[in-house]
Amino acid sequence: MDVAADVVIVGAGIVGAACARALARAGARVTVLDRGAAASATSAHGEGNLLVSDKGPGPELELAKVSLRGWARLAGELADELGPRFPSIEHEAKGGLVVVTSDEGLDGLRGFADAQRAAGVEAVEVSAERARGLEPDLAPGVVGAVYYPQDAQVQPVAAAEALLASARRAGAVVRTGVEVTGPLLGDDGRLAGVTTTRGDVPAGDVVVAAGPWSAEVAERLGSWIPVRPRRGMVLVTTPMEQRIRHKVYDGDYFAATQSAGAELQTSAVIESTRGGTVLIGSSREQVGFDDRLRAAVLAEMARRAVAVFPFLARTNVMRSYLGFRPYMPDHLPAIGPDPVLHGLWFATGHEGAGVGLAPATGDLLAATMLGHAPAVDPSPYAVDRPTLCERGEARI
Repeated sequence: MDVAADVVIVGAGIVGAACARALARAGARVTVLDRGAAASATSAHGEGNLLVSDKGPGPELELAKVSLRGWARLAGELADELGPRFPSIEHEAKGGLVVVTSDEGLDGLRGFADAQRAAGVEAVEVSAERARGLEPDLAPGVVGAVYYPQDAQVQPVAAAEALLASARRAGAVVRTGVEVTGPLLGDDGRLAGVTTTRGDVPAGDVVVAAGPWSAEVAERLGSWIPVRPRRGMVLVTTPMEQRIRHKVYDGDYFAATQSAGAELQTSAVIESTRGGTVLIGSSREQVGFDDRLRAAVLAEMARRAVAVFPFLARTNVMRSYLGFRPYMPDHLPAIGPDPVLHGLWFATGHEGAGVGLAPATGDLLAATMLGHAPAVDPSPYAVDRPTLCERGEARI
């Protein structure tokens, strides 16, 4: 692709924003379209996690390691570029602590951490006493933990807005309230842009970065991607004096993230914010785009959180919210070209790791589109990989 060609990105969330910045700074003319407000959907309903602690060895972990370095670099770059009047992305290398309450759980966590260390993750096993040195309010039933100093956090909406602002400074155009309705096709059948509710937008290439709505957009453009929404809920406490110093979660979290079942999955995920609130997750269930809060799910999340930090039982909940994660059947994002419809690209399917994986995703997509050497092998994230079969049907 010529660097002067137009690129349309469908989706102004954190992944679309990272792609826009990477492409615009590489010289491409970029237009970002979103039917809603920027960073108002999945990106606005997460916790801003930048994690290696929840990823086993493999392609997702490799992308996460590159992205962690990318976020550390971006925190300084964006602050310098946008100046003190732009809100901070609140990058905080707070570290993560995974705790277990049984000897069996500790054995499993040790094995998982051993495999992660072999893949380059800093995973430090700590005794129950040392874990309480890191988090004094842990429940007495905690028998051990693994500390992950590389885990970090950003404020996801501020981060997405900062990436979009940087992309604009490099020439990108962001148009909100514009819904993609279909394809523009050239005489050769190649995708040549999109039709929208606000008129046609010609482009040399189109990137679908619409999170859990990517399957709908792909279908409108004449393609297919097996992204499905996976609903998650979060509890938010009233502000308090900070008593939780790290991102803390129980040993069930990794199993929940990797589950392929549509049934409800819950685990304890607890962390403080700079504003003094405590965020409590997490839940996962495949119920389509049903946006009704379920009291039973919130109660189960609260019960699990209290089992890790008993003092939370005396804490008031200020609000709750839910969002939809873009789930993929093989738990890997799709980053790269559509194998059938030329001119169509995807950057989607990150499920709950979109914020953490955004910088590496943007850089990988831009490198692949522009013919540059990528920082990671792109093949595991290919749209036509065999593991993206749905109901036994191969992608053709």
